[in-house]
Amino acid sequence: MRLILYLLLFSCISSYCYAIRNFWRGRYSGGALGQPSKVYNYKKHLLSSANEEKWFTQQLDHFDPTNLSKTWQQRYYVNSEYYQEGGPVFLMIGGEGEATAKWMHEGAWIKYAKKFNALCFQLEHRFYGKSHPTDDLSTENLIYLNSEQALADLANFITAMNEKYQINTSNTVWIAFGGSYPGSLAAWLREKYGHLVHGAISSSGPLLAKIDFNEYFEVVTNSLATYSQDCVTAVQRSIVQVETLLKHMIGQRSINEKFKLCDPVEKSITNTLDIANLFENLAGNFAGVVQYNKDNSPHSKVTIDDLCNIMVNTTIGAPVSRLAEVNNMMLNIGNETCLDFKYDKMIDELKNVSWDAESSEGGRQWTYQTCTEFGFYQTSEDPSATFGDRFPVEFFVKQCTDIFGPKFNNVSLSKATTRTNIMYGALNPQTTNVLYVHGSIDPWHALGLTKTIDKNMPTIYIEGTAHCANMYEPSENDLPQLKQARIQIETYIENLLKTESNWERNIV
Repeated sequence: MRLILYLLLFSCISSYCYAIRNFWRGRYSGGALGQPSKVYNYKKHLLSSANEEKWFTQQLDHFDPTNLSKTWQQRYYVNSEYYQEGGPVFLMIGGEGEATAKWMHEGAWIKYAKKFNALCFQLEHRFYGKSHPTDDLSTENLIYLNSEQALADLANFITAMNEKYQINTSNTVWIAFGGSYPGSLAAWLREKYGHLVHGAISSSGPLLAKIDFNEYFEVVTNSLATYSQDCVTAVQRSIVQVETLLKHMIGQRSINEKFKLCDPVEKSITNTLDIANLFENLAGNFAGVVQYNKDNSPHSKVTIDDLCNIMVNTTIGAPVSRLAEVNNMMLNIGNETCLDFKYDKMIDELKNVSWDAESSEGGRQWTYQTCTEFGFYQTSEDPSATFGDRFPVEFFVKQCTDIFGPKFNNVSLSKATTRTNIMYGALNPQTTNVLYVHGSIDPWHALGLTKTIDKNMPTIYIEGTAHCANMYEPSENDLPQLKQARIQIETYIENLLKTESNWERNIV
């Protein structure tokens, strides 16, 4: 769950203002899936009814029978342009970011909808985008933010839409789609509410809740190595050189200048949290590019090739100078003037409970979910690792405590991830009619189902592709194996919908 755009600049009047990073906890601003294509044809879709925001009256708490009177308005979209009577219903599950009408017109799922004459819905996830169940994002209110409530939202929504749109459930099936965290939700929806959802396409969905997600940067390293081992070596040496420069005043001032730090690092030398945040930022420059490498989304402006071309270019200078060049490129792309690494400022921003705060875009909410359900902390704590040992798991657990309070600690997090894995089955889910799709370059595949012998849980593992690559608008430049994967997914959907009459439900 690191993007090329590293900081999101916002106006502030306080010296404690912190520029929230656009890539946070394995997600970027707008969620880990983002937009369906690099170029969106506004004129083509301007008058489409699918652009209209619709609102559904949703339960606040699905599991307290004494609290069912509390409701809120959840945003959704519907596209009936391709629907023909007898066709299926496709549901795009919203995740840890804002839902957008763009997905109602573009993306691979729309291609499938056109072929199979599907009615399309997209439901925004509670506490993200414009779907505000509570007045603010206080910790007391965030108890209603979890995957269980989100799945119940989906089940309640499906039931209501069947009635509203007079969907004949005896001969019409629902198929769920999701990428990243919604990819997990798609699989879990079929697992928990199989009587409502006939099948699911789970793309890049992590199924294993894990506190110390050290595999993340291992995959980043392996993905950089697809360019060359020299690239990995240069990155590793650059991190070592940063460590060396931090040991003396002249080196510290050099780091300030090279990396365009917002605050002088010499004032943070004894603050291990600031230094950890600095190193995580530098590592994140690479992680975000790897995670979205050449995926046809708006985020993939820089590729692994671009990063490694810089890191192996000795004419730029020592490895640390090349690392600074990468960092400055990311700042320029994000229209940023400096790199903010101060831990306390970051925590102060993430403690802001207002819906008007920058962190309400999803940073506070997703951090809460990692602290209470998933972990997913992308650590590096081995001195011999490519990105060093400066951001261990304790660095992330402390953030849970500092943002949400002392009850959110290592003990509670351990219990939470254990509970999540028991509830959903981790890497041994008992699902049928779910197709699990992952890309080899995507670091999140390490927590997903990439191989199984169970015919009811087929997998597609796409070599050389990134996070949710199969979901975006197809391109002529797509790798052959990605093109083939989309065909396989279409065939899988066709098999789910195979019929002798009236879309008879066949188990794959």
